[in-house]
Amino acid sequence: MTLNAELRTFYEARQQQIPAEIRQIMRRADQELSDSGQADRALTLGAQAPRFALPSATGQTVALDALLTEGPVVLTFYRGAWCPYCNIALRSLQQHHDEIRSRGARLVALSPQIPDESLSLTEKHELAFDVLSDLGSDTAKQYGLAFDLPDDLAAVYDRLGFDLQRVNAGHPRTLPLPASYVIDRAGVIRWAFVDADYTARAEPADILAALDSLD
Repeated sequence: MTLNAELRTFYEARQQQIPAEIRQIMRRADQELSDSGQADRALTLGAQAPRFALPSATGQTVALDALLTEGPVVLTFYRGAWCPYCNIALRSLQQHHDEIRSRGARLVALSPQIPDESLSLTEKHELAFDVLSDLGSDTAKQYGLAFDLPDDLAAVYDRLGFDLQRVNAGHPRTLPLPASYVIDRAGVIRWAFVDADYTARAEPADILAALDSLD
């Protein structure tokens, strides 16, 4: 089963568990974000990847420039450990981590959550790649991925107990679009996946194909 087939199966099962009024709020917010065209305005092929130096789950600072000295980088943005779709996607990337490394690339995941949350996520799913904290979504903004939740959806997330005020260090409304990039050693984006639909993610097979196509 592909990653997106797994995500779709999970989505369909989860919809049956969510009250109708909450589903309506979620779907309206999803449609508004899609209609905004933000995904089309995010950085894509040929752009220089904005640099970053961010704290990892283990307290180290990880810089894109340093990673690029070793080889290409696979950079993926996710919403947080509270998002089940993100967890499914990260587990899938972990399953393909050895294949990514065998191509000389480094995999790095970014979210707006605090390092403690990233550490819990890393330990829970036994992730072997760096999970970084993009507090305030400053890096996501540079990639054109950051957006603010509408009031009614933010209230729903509060009701569901996600506590984004705490886990996002006082930036509860700002999240990144799901996105993955393959960045070559010159810092150029050579492959990109960006989608306003939080239930859709880059297929690991496509990421591997992109790495194989690098010069």
